[in-house]
Amino acid sequence: MKLFFVAAFLAVAAAVPSSYKPEYKAPSSPAPNYPAPKYPTPSYPAPAYPAPAYPAPAYPAPAYPAPAYPAPAYNKDNKYADITITSQSDERNLDGSTQWSYAQSDYTTREESQVQKKMQGVTYDSYGKESYGEVLGNTNKGSSYWVSPEGQKFTLTWAADEAGFQPKGDHLPVAPVHEYELPVAPVHEYELPVAPVHIPFNGKGYKIY
Repeated sequence: MKLFFVAAFLAVAAAVPSSYKPEYKAPSSPAPNYPAPKYPTPSYPAPAYPAPAYPAPAYPAPAYPAPAYPAPAYNKDNKYADITITSQSDERNLDGSTQWSYAQSDYTTREESQVQKKMQGVTYDSYGKESYGEVLGNTNKGSSYWVSPEGQKFTLTWAADEAGFQPKGDHLPVAPVHEYELPVAPVHEYELPVAPVHIPFNGKGYKIY
């Protein structure tokens, strides 16, 4: 019996051509309609980055060449060439006083001092009103010595205070001195008039002498 079915199957398989392919028909069922999935918006924590640590940059110190200035050329107008400062001083004090001096290679010297002093003068208030009273002013005194291009030596001293500027020096002009004889008032000799003398005469009248 089994041999019969095997023989029948082989006979059927031999009868079917080798190019035969069974026709498959897709089922006509509608495509399923699935709702779009809804995903919640993801919430991510803010990232925390450590502050970067950069090494401090090391810059080499710039090296600038020293500037080269040409030596100034001055026209010398005296017989002393290449005048230089041989000594100098400058003193400034907290009380407002100052003192300075210098000396040059051409024998020129100068020294000067200044001191604040209370004196009588004109002052103005905030409204511009003028008044006369005690003010704080500067007094100055000093001296200077120099040699002229002709070789003449000069010395000048001065003082400046409430009496004004008072220079002294042998080279300064001197105002001429005029000696006047005071006029003498004229003397007038007058003869004083003599009052008349009235003498009674005989009891009847007067006789005038």
